[in-house]
Amino acid sequence: MEPLTGLHRDQDAVTAGLTLPYSSGPVEGHVNRTKMLKRQMYGRANPDLLRKRLLLAD
Repeated sequence: MEPLTGLHRDQDAVTAGLTLPYSSGPVEGHVNRTKMLKRQMYGRANPDLLRKRLLLAD
């Protein structure tokens, strides 16, 4: 028996991602942008400046 790859283990999720009309892509993009801004600001400023950057970043 050959080992299952990640795609085979989660075949239902892969099938749903390729066939359903909706996606979590936009949400993932916002999360990625937020994490990037937090990494840039780590140890450099107070939470007020981080909040302002998150709200003004596009």
